[in-house]
Amino acid sequence: GEDADEMFERALALQKDDPHLYLEIITKLAADGHADAQYKLGDCYNLGNVVDEDDATAVKWYRKAAEQGHADAQYNLANCYYIGLGVKKDRAAAVELYRKAAEQGHMDAQFTLADCYSWGEGIDKDAAAAENWYRKAAEHGCHLAQSTLKALLDA
Repeated sequence: GEDADEMFERALALQKDDPHLYLEIITKLAADGHADAQYKLGDCYNLGNVVDEDDATAVKWYRKAAEQGHADAQYNLANCYYIGLGVKKDRAAAVELYRKAAEQGHMDAQFTLADCYSWGEGIDKDAAAAENWYRKAAEHGCHLAQSTLKALLDA
């Protein structure tokens, strides 16, 4: 029989042609604890893809994947906390999740964490920490981080 990763790859291939079977497979895998499937299922509920949009359910699945160290799920869950989507707004919780994803090299999380330090959102303002995370994001090819860093250094 195929293992969970093979099943997940097969599901991804079906995503466009047979979205209902895709959903069926990733729902089963997610329930069995497959982090990538949990993340993708969170996306389905977040975007209203094949299922009705349901922010709280999206948060539930993002959280399960995030707890397994899934960087994209940590980033998406952080965004949910940041704006209060499907969960009570909590900027400090968002910052912690951005940090977890950023430490795994997630470019968007690095940039957003830098912004949080820069503006003092969910954490105390810290220009040096902001510059550090803008630099990491810039090194990953984030153009916004590159221009922000240039503006900071030219200031």
